[in-house]
This record gives sequence, structure tokens and C-alpha cells, in this order.
Amino acid sequence: MAVTFSDLHTEAGVKSLDAFLSGKCYISGDQLTKDDVKVYAAVLEQPSADLFPNASKWYHVVSTKLAASFPGKAVGVRIGCQDAPAEAAPAKVVDDDDDDMDLFGEETEEEKKAAEERAAAAKASTKKKESGKSSVLMDIKPWDDETDMKKLEECVRKVQKEGLLWGASKLVPVGYGIKKLQIMLTIVDDLVSVDDLIEEELTVEPCSEYVQSCDIVAFNKI
Repeated sequence: MAVTFSDLHTEAGVKSLDAFLSGKCYISGDQLTKDDVKVYAAVLEQPSADLFPNASKWYHVVSTKLAASFPGKAVGVRIGCQDAPAEAAPAKVVDDDDDDMDLFGEETEEEKKAAEERAAAAKASTKKKESGKSSVLMDIKPWDDETDMKKLEECVRKVQKEGLLWGASKLVPVGYGIKKLQIMLTIVDDLVSVDDLIEEELTVEPCSEYVQSCDIVAFNKI
């Protein structure tokens, strides 16, 4: 179930969320789901209990659930977020050779090779379409309070690979003037391993200049 709201950075957006949550504990159904995590990541801070009682109660419940499920990982205030870019559609395999083929002649080695390559490409395309996806919420911690968090996020988003899509982000205070980057990402399960992403990309140069460690806060199948 895809649930969307108007700009949650504004009072009108939070008001629409509050109205939606009237008589409900969660965004979808009667338990915490990826919809709650996605909307939670887009809310600036806990809504006022006086102005938006439903949204405020929901925000507190989600924060408590995440903290209980992942002890030691703080949840808190949000800064700006950017919309995740639309995922590109799988490339269509186009056969440009059909018009040139001699249907009644003997198949050449070159034609056999081309046919095998087309079959392999079609098989790979089908596999990608059938592959599952996951939504991940990750905490990325800097070395200290002097770390440039803007450059840290830029370095993280420069990590690009097939099957990886970066989404909304926010800075969360962790104490002593230090903030961590909390960021959403979507992965194609067969193409991207979150553990490998952390070990081989986010905690090695050049990201290691800014990144001390990474933690998975939430991992949900889509």
C-alpha cells in the first residue's frame, strides 16, 4: 500500500497526516510497517500534541518502536529531505538484426552468437524484473562534531551502483554537539548487499574521511 501526503515540512502537511491518523495507530493496518518508517523519515520533528494529537501520538509510538527494535540507535529531529528520483525502467532489448536476416539461408556463426547474446540479455532482464526490493533506513555516524555533514552526505550519495537508489535524509542529534545522518535507500535484493555497501563503499576511502560507522535501523521488503 503506497501512502503519500502533502509536504510534511509544512503545517498543512502535518495537518493532513493528523486527519489521516484519526482513529488509527499506524499508517497501514494495525502494526508498524515500511509506510510508517517512510512517513516518519519525512516529518521534521514530533508534531505538537495540542495542535496535532493523532500525529504526535503516532510519531512517539514509531520512535519508541524503532528504539526498542534497535537499541542504542537514537531517533529524533529531522532536517531537509529530498525526494528520491524516479527509478529508471529496465532497458528494453531491441532486436535490430531481424530485417537483415535471411530466413531461408544457413545460420552463420555470427548470427548464432548474436542470438545467444539476445537470449542471455532477455534472461537477465526477466530476472531483474522478478527480483525483490527492500527499503532500508540507515544511520551514518561522523568522526566528531567538526565533521562537515554536508560533505559527508555528498560523499555517501556519490556511491552509485545498479539496483541502489538513495532517498530522503535527515540529521539526528546524538549528543555532545554531534549529529548523525539518517538516510533512506531502496535496493534490488539480487544486485545490492547492504553489508557489502557498508564495508566496501561507505567505510573506505573517500567516504571514510567523514564516516566513522554505519548502522541499519530498519530493513523492510517491498
